[in-house]
Amino acid sequence: MDKLKPYQKIASRFQISEESAKYFLNHVQKSFKVERPNHTMILEFVETQQLETLLKPYEVAEMMHETGVWAYPLGSPPPVVVDEEL
Repeated sequence: MDKLKPYQKIASRFQISEESAKYFLNHVQKSFKVERPNHTMILEFVETQQLETLLKPYEVAEMMHETGVWAYPLGSPPPVVVDEEL
């Protein structure tokens, strides 16, 4: 029997599409400047945190950095989109 890939486990646990899970994992990686954690490490971190809902990729990267799981420097946070009232 084939093992499930990290994105498949994320998709199943949080009831999202596999494409969304791949996007999530890739963007957690891209949150770091140079050295990036692999998908398996990100999955293990998310599983140990016992999250009820899936956080934004940068939030997970920040948590990984703050807890020392991945001590490499973070990149800039993504811009915040603000809707203007017309």
